[in-house]
Amino acid sequence: METNEMKAVNALRILSVDMIQKANSGHPGVAIDAAPMAFALWEKVMHFNPNYANWINRDRFVLSAGHGSSLLYSLLYFNGFGLTIKDLKNFRQLGSKTPGHPEVGHTAGVDATTGPLSQGIATAVGMALAEKHLAAIYNKPGFPVIDHYTYSLIGDGDLMEGLSEEALNIAGDKQLSKLIVLYDSNDVSLDGPLSLSTDEDVKARVEAAGWDYRLVVDGNTDIDAITAAIRAAQHTNRPSLIEIKTTIGYGAPKQGTNAVHGAALGEDGVRKLREFFDWHQEPFEFDDEVTDAFTKAVEDKRVIYDQWAKMFAKYSATYPSEAAQLTNSQLDMSAVTNDYQIGDEIATRVASQNIMNQITKTNPQFWGGAADLASSNKTLLKDQGVFTPDDPAGNNIFFGVREFGMATAINGINLHGGSRAFGSTFFVFSDYMRAAVRLAAIMNLPSIFIGSHDSIAVGEDGPTHEPIEQLTSFRAMPNLNLIRPADANETLAAWKLIAQTTDRPSFLVTSRQKLPVLAQTVDAPIEKGAYIVSDAKKAVPDGIILAAGSEVALALAAQKLLLEEEIDVRVVSMPVMNLFEEQSAEYKEAILPASVTKRLAVEMGASLSWGRYVGLNGKVMGIDAFGASGKGPEVIEHFGFTPRKVAETFKEL
Repeated sequence: METNEMKAVNALRILSVDMIQKANSGHPGVAIDAAPMAFALWEKVMHFNPNYANWINRDRFVLSAGHGSSLLYSLLYFNGFGLTIKDLKNFRQLGSKTPGHPEVGHTAGVDATTGPLSQGIATAVGMALAEKHLAAIYNKPGFPVIDHYTYSLIGDGDLMEGLSEEALNIAGDKQLSKLIVLYDSNDVSLDGPLSLSTDEDVKARVEAAGWDYRLVVDGNTDIDAITAAIRAAQHTNRPSLIEIKTTIGYGAPKQGTNAVHGAALGEDGVRKLREFFDWHQEPFEFDDEVTDAFTKAVEDKRVIYDQWAKMFAKYSATYPSEAAQLTNSQLDMSAVTNDYQIGDEIATRVASQNIMNQITKTNPQFWGGAADLASSNKTLLKDQGVFTPDDPAGNNIFFGVREFGMATAINGINLHGGSRAFGSTFFVFSDYMRAAVRLAAIMNLPSIFIGSHDSIAVGEDGPTHEPIEQLTSFRAMPNLNLIRPADANETLAAWKLIAQTTDRPSFLVTSRQKLPVLAQTVDAPIEKGAYIVSDAKKAVPDGIILAAGSEVALALAAQKLLLEEEIDVRVVSMPVMNLFEEQSAEYKEAILPASVTKRLAVEMGASLSWGRYVGLNGKVMGIDAFGASGKGPEVIEHFGFTPRKVAETFKEL
């Protein structure tokens, strides 16, 4: 190890601590003790180009221990990604480029939004899946256009979260050999010594999951050993975890304890840290020896990028369609149609499957999988192969019963770029993946989630499998399109909406039971969130019935019954509630006139999300209790969801 390398490592440590001290907020422990492994990885191993931060063949880095963001910002500053000293001095301040946890799209060089522990490593699994899949499809003899590694830095807390086990097993099963995880093993968590909560054998655990394991005993100073371990991990046929033993807050007065985990060191603590590292520069100042060490490393990386760029230019000339496709993750829906006749009965999960299989014919970038439920969710892509270690070009991923791991991996695939991925399960089990859906929404990521078996119509499986509160709770999530189509026509419209949505995730919710194909839903404008599916015959309706999903047909049947009694109502389908909220006031007034106060919302789920639309004079026919076990139609009738009951409830208004 060269002397200036350790000085550069200490510069990362000191700069990170200076940022935290100025903000009087942050996590100095990991930033100090993980600096050597971060330097070894970023400066001696990783391939990237700060001038082309989104280069598709760059090595990815996911800071799963996202609370160590000051270390990442220090790396980005020294490696020329555009952060300034002013940005660093604004660490954790409102509107700065250096928020408390890394945010993709907000700060150049950040590959994933992290903070919720273990989502980082699971996201990295998705990135590695994408690399292996795209390489199998697009690489040609002499043109390894996709050939990079995915790295993640994790801590003890990441491995304690249950998600880590799902991620480890997915990666091991798929033999993601280009996934390398650096484990900052400092034996301390926020509340105290790790021994308070766990004493597991990490080596045995990861090897049992099919991973390669390596150990570096001195992560505080031995940069050469860390570098050698990373390079050795690049030559295995399995994903790799490198356990690097460190002392949390190495060099600080309270090193090795949880006292340095999540609070600024204080002026005296910073002074003593500087003395320990023999550091005499003023805060946020560095000499040429430090900057030269980083500059030289970046210059070497630019050479590698230039070589790739020349190769890709030749690739584009030789394989123009492949090159164009590789850089396009949008879905072409121009050839996708429905062949159903009005009055046909088909479950929206089946209609969705037919649409998905049409999408694959013209969109090779479309792929995904299920949490061991593809046959029930109807999300298997026919004749598209299965992603396996030996055939990673397959478009169907079998994630196993790992909803959280699946959803987070889907985020990683979509973050990687070059494809568009989906994940599916029963809608009631969406609770297992909620945190991943939330992170996709925060990242403005167009991940596609599919939840079938959307209501009490599930029937015999009973309350544990019948979603009640899930629709309402996901509708409350910002920046998420929760789509519940009424029939095959709205399902096609839903997929067209998903295809054109690039700035947020979509959650498509489909029915198990067959639903009639409605004449009124052809070319449904669901991009507006809600529309008049069947208007009253008179200019001013006697009232409005609102519904979504399978209950739209129910509302239409009730409309006919009411008309027989000379009660003339409008029926509104509201498949995407949040998009309706984004429409103009004029459009919303046209659909739900303020003068029409007799309103009834009908949905076989929690009633909470409909209150704002029915108002104080309206009513919601919902289910604010858990479901029941029995034959689907009988359970539906038991809870009162019949045309006659809907009509009677409206008349009570």
